[in-house]
Formats: sequence, structure tokens, C-alpha cells
Amino acid sequence: MSESKITGTIDVGKRENVAKLHSKAVGVIGVLFLCVTGAAPESAMLGNVPFAAGFGTGVHTPAAFLLATIVLVIFSVGYATMASQVSSVGGFYSYIAQGLGRELGMSAGLTALACYSIFEASLYGLFAYFGNIWLSQHLGINIGWVWLALAAVVGAGVLSLRDVRLSTAVLGTAVLCETVVLLIFSFGVALAHGGTSFSLEALNIFHVTVPVAAQKVGNVAIPAGAAAVGIFMAFWSWVGFEMAPNYAEESRNPKRVIPIALYSSVILLGVIYTFVSWCGVSAYPNAGAMLAQAVNDSGDFYLTPMKQFVGDWGYQALSFLILTSSFACGMAFHNTTARYMYSLGREGILPHHLGKTHDVLRSPHYASVVQSVLAAAWIVLFGVFNGFNSPMDQAYDGIYTLYAVLGTGLLLVLQAFVSLAIWNYFRKNGGGSLLKTTIAPWISFVVQLWLVYLLVSNLVTFAGSSAFANAIPYIGGAIIAVGLVWGFVLKHINPEAYKHIGHMVHEID
Repeated sequence: MSESKITGTIDVGKRENVAKLHSKAVGVIGVLFLCVTGAAPESAMLGNVPFAAGFGTGVHTPAAFLLATIVLVIFSVGYATMASQVSSVGGFYSYIAQGLGRELGMSAGLTALACYSIFEASLYGLFAYFGNIWLSQHLGINIGWVWLALAAVVGAGVLSLRDVRLSTAVLGTAVLCETVVLLIFSFGVALAHGGTSFSLEALNIFHVTVPVAAQKVGNVAIPAGAAAVGIFMAFWSWVGFEMAPNYAEESRNPKRVIPIALYSSVILLGVIYTFVSWCGVSAYPNAGAMLAQAVNDSGDFYLTPMKQFVGDWGYQALSFLILTSSFACGMAFHNTTARYMYSLGREGILPHHLGKTHDVLRSPHYASVVQSVLAAAWIVLFGVFNGFNSPMDQAYDGIYTLYAVLGTGLLLVLQAFVSLAIWNYFRKNGGGSLLKTTIAPWISFVVQLWLVYLLVSNLVTFAGSSAFANAIPYIGGAIIAVGLVWGFVLKHINPEAYKHIGHMVHEID
């Protein structure tokens, strides 16, 4: 067993008995594609902006995205600093274990695994919803949403069994196409002569706490909004960028590549999101018309002005690429979940087969298959208890929205504690500057907990009043608690596995 240069960790790069991922397979651009696709720009804009604008921050929705950009750059300062020190496929799990102890690390590992596993199912609910509409409109056929969602799970599973470079190519192509079509929409609106309502006030972050006021626009009743909804939806749109460290062991020079990919993904997404959401809320002649569209017909919030200002070809491209965007996003979460399972498997916490990689492709193939089964189970279970008939009620409002709220809540808790872990890690081990290892992590810790509070206090607005929606905080709390208890149990029943929790790193560049 090879001890790492970092006290208490084990360098798996020097161990012959550990099945390894494909080392040096991807560079900065590859990791960037894997992260940005997880955030899914088109899915974020078409799925989140209408809800944020109609029920949250109204015309100030772009300001919410600008605020989120600033906060997440601050989060990335400490996160990237940690990534430059510790290269591990475990990501959050490894950082929390090394900064706050193995028990909390164990909780983080199982929470992250559950979080990303749920996200894949969530995105394939969105894929099934838009897929059902597209097939009905273009081919005149009606395929049940559950079959479309399960087909996406199978497709992602098959592709993820291959070399990580195939995933990079598929996800990179998807994210480039969806980014291009979003920019076409935005410039089409921005260059329009009349019919728009651009104002710099929409970018005023000091007014981002001003919610939508109750009003009536024509025959559409606009309910009073909650600014927290718009702010939270903006942060939700970045979910996926934080996955960069999970590819550390497959990247070239990870201690350089991962920090660059993190900063690049946050800033790139921030520029795109702020600009595209600004064009989205400005694509209507006045705020009232925009709110009426967001509340009454959110699915066409971007599609209607796309047809008006760009043309039918743009409408067709945008409506098709939401399918590739949601599919690619789900696949990105599939890959990350498999890597968490692989990390936990090789450390002896989960069955050891999950810690194996394919002899030729070097992919975590056992873990990938298990995640396919889990994602399918999340989808089928939701349908069993809630029905398989309505794509809107079950696929969109149900699986996509409710699972995303649960997963995002868990992720925010993880991001809060990883910020605290980063501060404590450098406090104990030294290194880094005051800004990177103390100020930025503490700001991030406080803001992430504030976001969790916003989610819980506005849960009815986000998720409705169904039994599952009401249970979300308890489900999340149970997942976190199970991991924490298991960490303490392992300390007594399997000291060797306990020793490995979050402490296997890869130091060979």
C-alpha cells in the first residue's frame, strides 16, 4: 500500500491491486464539455427561466443569474484550490472526508451518489415530456412518457460503458449545438426592430429581491411571486459544473486542468445564462405579456419568440435540441454517479465489483450498469405511485421537477459542507492564501445554507403540495443521516474500509 504525499491518504496510482480509470484521457476542453453538459444550458433556459420569471423575480430574472454567477465564482475559488491539491474521483466525498472527518465524508459519499442518481432520472422526465410532444407534432405518434424515459436511460447506459472519450465527444457535440441555437435566439431577439422590451434594470442585482406582484394580464391571473423562487431557480441552473473533480483521475495534469475547467464552466455558463435569460424576458412587448406567457404557457416561453424573431427553422431547431440537451445532461449525471460508485467500491465501502474498470475501455462498467438500473427504478417507482398517463403531470411536474428539487437540495447541503471542509483542510495542513482558503469558503458556506433555507421555506411553490413534495426535506435528511450512521458503524465493524473513506487519491500526473 503506497502512502501519498498528503498525510493519511493512499496514492492509488502506485497500487497494482486497484482497477484504474483511463488516465490522461481528456484535457481541459474535454472536462469542460463534461461539466457544462451537466448544467445543460438549453434545459436550464427552457425549463427554469419561465418558472423563475413567472413565479419569482419577473423582469429581474437575469439579475438572479448574474448574482448566482458571482456567488458560484466565489465558491469555485476554494473548490479549485482544493482540486489543485487533491486529485480524486471522489470529488465532494473525498474533500469532505479529508476536511471534516471520515464519518461526514461517508455521509457525503452516499448523499452525492443519491443526488446524481436522482438527477439522471429527473432529466429523463424532461426528455420524455418534450419527446412526447415532438413525436406527436412531427410524426403523429403518441409514445408513453415512461417508455421514452427508459429508452433514454438505456441509451445513456450503453454510451457510458464505453471509453470516457466517447462520452466527451457526444456531450461536447450536444452542448455546442444547444449553445449555438440559444445564441441564435438571443441575437435574433436583440437585433429585432420592435416588439421587445430590453432594459438594463433587468440586470440590477440590488432589485433581485423584488418579487412578481399579483396582477391580471388579459384573461391570465398572475399570482404574487416569491423572489426566493427566482433566485433558487438561477442557482439550480448550474447543477453539474461542480462535477469537474470527478474526472481528475482521467484528465491530463489534473491539478491544473480541473481548476481551469471549474472557473471556465462557471464563468462561461454565467455569461450565457445572464444574456439568454435577459433576451428571454425581453422578447415580449412589455412585462405583463412576458408574465402571462411564463405563467400560462411556459413550454413555449422561448419557442414562440424564436418563431417570431428568427423563423420556423429556429423554432424547429430549438424544439429538437431540447431533446439532445436533456439526454446529454442525464448522461453526464450517469457518468458522475458511476464514478462515485467506483470510488466507494474501490475503497471497500460498496461491493468491490463496483470498484472495477473494464479491461480495455477503462470505464467503471459495473457501476455504470448499476446506475442504469437505479435510474430506471426511480422512474418506474414514481410512475407506479403517481400514474403513467400524463406527460405534464408525471414526467414534467413530477419526475423532472420533484426529483430536481430533492437532488438540488442535497447538492446545496454538500456544497455548503465542502466549503467548510476546504477551510478546515487548509487550516490543518497549511497552504493557500487567506482569500482562497478562508474568506471565499466561509462566504460560500453561508450562502449555500441560505439557499437551502430558501428551498425549504418555499417548498410548496417549488414542488407543490403532494405527499412526495411534503416529504422532500425528510427524504433528504434520511439520506444524509444514513451515510453518517454508516460511517460510525464502519469504524467498528470494518476499520480498514473506514480508513479508506475519501482518502484514496491519484497523484501521478
